[in-house]
Amino acid sequence: MDHLSYKTAHANKATVEKNWILVDAKDQVLGRVASQIAKIIRGKHKTSYTPNVDCGDHVIVINAEKVKMTGKKWTDRVLFTHSGYPGGQREHTPKLMREKHPVRLVEWAVRGMLPKNKLGNELYRSLHVYVGSEHPHTAQQPKELKFKL
Repeated sequence: MDHLSYKTAHANKATVEKNWILVDAKDQVLGRVASQIAKIIRGKHKTSYTPNVDCGDHVIVINAEKVKMTGKKWTDRVLFTHSGYPGGQREHTPKLMREKHPVRLVEWAVRGMLPKNKLGNELYRSLHVYVGSEHPHTAQQPKELKFKL
C-alpha cells in the first residue's frame, strides 16, 4: 500500500474555489437562516473544509427587511452597541433596528456566528445583504439556495 494515498489534502488560498450563493430571507426565521449562511460562508458544507483557511462561498442575502423572529423577540430582545467613548453604550431592539437599518439585523446575526479573529473578519467580507429583491451581483451568476427550515 502506498503511504501517500492516505494524506489529507488541506485547502489553501490558491486552491480554494469560491462560488456565489443567493439566499432569499423572505419569511425566514432570522437565527435559523443566519446559522445556515454562516455555515456556507465558513465553508463547512464543502469536503475540502480547512478550519484555518477562508474556503467558504460568497453569500448574497436579499429581502433582509422581510426576515421573521419568533415570540416577543422583536420587542423584548435588547442589542447593545458601544461607540468607544465613555457613556457610549446604546440599547436597541430588533424592531427599531429593522425600521432604521434592516440590513444590519441580518449582518449582526451572521457576524455573531463567525469566528472572533482575523479569519472571521475576512469571512465577513463574503456576506452581501440587500433590502428588496434586487442586487448588483448578477454578473457573478449566483446559484439560488433554498433552506428547508
